[in-house]
Amino acid sequence: MTQPQLLSFLILGGMMLLFIWGRLRYDLVAMLALVASLAAGTVKPEDAFTGFSDDIVIIVGSALVVSATIARSGIIETVIRWVVRRVTTVRWQMTVLVSSVTVLAALVKNIGALAMLIPASFKMAKRSGVSPSAFLMPMSFGSLLGGLITLVGTSPNIIVSRVREDLTGQPFRMFDYAPVGIGLAVTGLLFLQVGYRLIPADRRAAPTLDEAVGISDYNTEAYVPEGAKAAGRSVAEFLSLVDGGLAVTGLVRGAVRRGVTLPETRIEPGDALLLRGEPDALERAVKVGGLDLARQGHTPPREALSMVETVVTPQSVLIGKSAVQIALHGRFGVNVIAISRPRHRMTERLGDTVLTGGDVLLVQGPAAVLPEAMDALGLLPLAERSIRLGGVRAEVLPLVILVAAMGLTAAGVLPVAVAFFGAATLMMATGAISPRDAYAAVEWPILVMLGALIPVSEALQTTGGTDLIGTWLSQTATGLPVWGALTMIMVAAMAVTPFLNNAATVLVMAPIAATFAGDLGFAPDAFLMATAVGAGCDFLTPIGHQCNTLVMGPGGYRFGDYARLGAPLSLLVVLVGVPLILVVWG
Repeated sequence: MTQPQLLSFLILGGMMLLFIWGRLRYDLVAMLALVASLAAGTVKPEDAFTGFSDDIVIIVGSALVVSATIARSGIIETVIRWVVRRVTTVRWQMTVLVSSVTVLAALVKNIGALAMLIPASFKMAKRSGVSPSAFLMPMSFGSLLGGLITLVGTSPNIIVSRVREDLTGQPFRMFDYAPVGIGLAVTGLLFLQVGYRLIPADRRAAPTLDEAVGISDYNTEAYVPEGAKAAGRSVAEFLSLVDGGLAVTGLVRGAVRRGVTLPETRIEPGDALLLRGEPDALERAVKVGGLDLARQGHTPPREALSMVETVVTPQSVLIGKSAVQIALHGRFGVNVIAISRPRHRMTERLGDTVLTGGDVLLVQGPAAVLPEAMDALGLLPLAERSIRLGGVRAEVLPLVILVAAMGLTAAGVLPVAVAFFGAATLMMATGAISPRDAYAAVEWPILVMLGALIPVSEALQTTGGTDLIGTWLSQTATGLPVWGALTMIMVAAMAVTPFLNNAATVLVMAPIAATFAGDLGFAPDAFLMATAVGAGCDFLTPIGHQCNTLVMGPGGYRFGDYARLGAPLSLLVVLVGVPLILVVWG
């Protein structure tokens, strides 16, 4: 072993130990590994930042923006609501949720697909009277399986595609992963239909923000303009139209205010409806009913608006006053969109509601004005939640852009990086997502980690380290049939990915797998595919993949719960995945 090879292995080993230690952020660990490689001379200074210009960084960043836009569009929520009304048993609700997230994860990055459907899982759990833990871990595992189906479903597939292009001149295309990925996804879905019972039934999440600060349903006011879908309908018909989840607590017509509305009360153009419900239900009512939210004043459309959830402190100047009395918009440039007060059923108009300490307000205004206004008003911002009440959402356009991007990529017209970068840009340009929200959707630590690790992993190749490991593996595998060698690679990737980020696992393992295949006299395709599957299937821990981490808190899971469900699923992936890879890739 040469000195450069030894230094590369030492840096890689130290990086893995830091990942396992977990005290430093993974992007910082990657940066330290890059600095150490530069100091050791295994990475040349002129090559230090080549990773940041790699297509992988562009694809992952663009996929995150696309995922966020699809999530904001509401089209997924519409489909799920339709399903929820028809599926009542816990087992079939779990099946619908896992199937949905699996299909979505093939179209957008799996973490984005999971984030879209977590709210739906909470609604189903609430209706069925079970803990969300019955749904969340199977959904996380389903998102990992769905990510195996296409090139953009998960980062390992993108990285493996680039390694193949470096070796053969041809990358894996968008749907080259599909035959193996679909087979594994179906196998996983069948197992999870019964396997979800392995999750302890007593798991409960910590109290939510709503429970901790006593946030109840919000009260708001909305106008019925001419031509609105709600106009001419009874209150009962309106509630049915928006799929329930809210109440009409009052109706103002001209100078007359009705504190009680009967189901047969007819809604007319010009009416103001006083509504009460969860933010999602209120947003749905405004959107589907064609209503206009009441505001104390109007902000020019060129202003970038933000929505903040705030609580009225005991020192607030708003206590004992209404938004109209204090001239909230005229003096401070902000609007109160909705009010939440425990056990309060609002029958007065929104602007006339006298505020008290502890009220939770949805406050909307220009991003540049809100911090100063909240400080002056004595409002304390709560932890940020995804509340879109009062925002504008484009439903179909983001989906059309995504389908077009995937079609152009699948047909070979555009490279993946160009297609998805173009899709993200179009979504921002058409207003489907604001540039501010788009930048917020990008997980910058992941991109920094990728950019820093690419030259470090390439150093393992340039120093001959991958050849050395490949030779050792081939000697170890001497006498093994090809399925045994493939199993070795897949299991090795599965074993490493709980300790490294899955993208980092592939950056290290893919070149080794390719060398291993060459030493055995095989084409690299099957071994690269086995690496992608192994790195994409971390079902054993909550730390190996962000999807598992994302559901740990909301599901109230413990570290060992993942292995209870994940170990048999991992075994199934190996038993089914290896034969599938052999059949498809020879």
